[in-house]
Amino acid sequence: MATQDSIYLLRECDAGAKMAMASLDDVKDRTRNTEMQKILLESRQQHELIAEEIHKLLDSIGTGEKDPSPMARGMSAVKTGVKMGLDDSDQTVADLITDGCGMGIKSLHRYLNQYAAAETIARAVCRMLIAVEEQLVCDIKHFL
Repeated sequence: MATQDSIYLLRECDAGAKMAMASLDDVKDRTRNTEMQKILLESRQQHELIAEEIHKLLDSIGTGEKDPSPMARGMSAVKTGVKMGLDDSDQTVADLITDGCGMGIKSLHRYLNQYAAAETIARAVCRMLIAVEEQLVCDIKHFL
């Protein structure tokens, strides 16, 4: 039986992975640089693999998924629209993605601390998601 902390942590990771994928989808067609497009696509695929693992774990313990809050998703879409409307460049895409990754990394670390009694597998999945976000920041920082 999974601990409550495991369930909560996995659900927060699920929401975070979905938010990241939606954000990557928002900017994927706005990039001009093929290297950046490749980086964003690969990161999107990594997020999707982690999300699938989270869904398997949540299904195995009989609990549902968690979507990002509509407010957070809406604010992200508005920020992307406004910033890209003012400066439709790869640098702006890199800036938006870097900011989003920073927020995601911070939130995921907070959840790791908050749900300290989560089982090893839940904590490992959360760390994998953090690592993907950190790698994305490293991969796109030269576009800033």
